[in-house]
Amino acid sequence: MSIKFENVGIAVRDLDAAIAFFTDLGLTIVGRDTVSGQWTDTAVGLDGNHANIAMLETPDGGGRLELFEYLHPAAIETEPTRPNEIGMHRVAFSVDDLDVALEVAARHGCRPLRGVAVYEDAYKLTYVRGPSGIIVMLAEDLRRR
Repeated sequence: MSIKFENVGIAVRDLDAAIAFFTDLGLTIVGRDTVSGQWTDTAVGLDGNHANIAMLETPDGGGRLELFEYLHPAAIETEPTRPNEIGMHRVAFSVDDLDVALEVAARHGCRPLRGVAVYEDAYKLTYVRGPSGIIVMLAEDLRRR
């Protein structure tokens, strides 16, 4: 059996706001759709499932995010995820310039959880609280300078 990574799916409160955040960081929209019907009820495991979705991709084509905004059943608000919680933790991106990426994030009201750190003179990185409370790790490879 072979296996290939396809995407990470994230439910969001406001699809357009999440798309704006991730496209400003450099991802591109591969497609948008509204899905519902028996096939999606079966696949997702929710009766009456109806959602607006968008697939975004990194410029190198190596990573995809599927964002979905539930219309039915209603989305369930939860407390923002903390870095040490079990389960879906974060989505991470390499960026050429962390300072520029943080400026982009700030335009969307998104700031680091604590600050910017340097790991072994190799990476400058931070966790940002993104749209809908998503934790987004941004990392700049300092060895590429």
